Amino acid sequence: MTSTTETRPSPLRRLSGMRMEAIGFALVGASGVVVNFGLFWLLNHVLGLAPLRSNVGATAVAIASNYLGYRYWLYRDRDAASRKREITLFLLFSGIGMAIETGVLEFTQHVLGLGTSLELLGGKFLGLVVATVFRFVSYRTWVFKALPELEDPEVVQEAELLLAAEERPALAN
Repeated sequence: MTSTTETRPSPLRRLSGMRMEAIGFALVGASGVVVNFGLFWLLNHVLGLAPLRSNVGATAVAIASNYLGYRYWLYRDRDAASRKREITLFLLFSGIGMAIETGVLEFTQHVLGLGTSLELLGGKFLGLVVATVFRFVSYRTWVFKALPELEDPEVVQEAELLLAAEERPALAN
């Protein structure tokens, strides 16, 4: 009788891993919110830029800081073979997320007729939540793709040898 060893983690283990990924995603995202609001205030109140310009500048810097957090901390173990593709998709999905966020806020204000500061803040918060779920799914699915799992130990060993050979400095002739 032969037995096979399960190489894929159990669904419970995968959910646990996704939970930790979601927490990391929230931490990077929270740092982006701090950068966004802090820079917005600085640009608008200290440098005197118009609110729209301040918002665009602050959002652009926050998107860049989030990319660095995701690439070099949260998704550092993910495939980075094509940085151009990765950055393009990141910017695309970040832009869609910004449109979702703005769309929910606009819906709150213009369709539902909610216009007090607290109501607008609620609309902004709801838009941020919806956009964050979209970003989480799209970033982990398309932008920061997981490396394929290798099941054959010989293939893994050969790949490790090739990587080690590439890391060695070339000998001078």
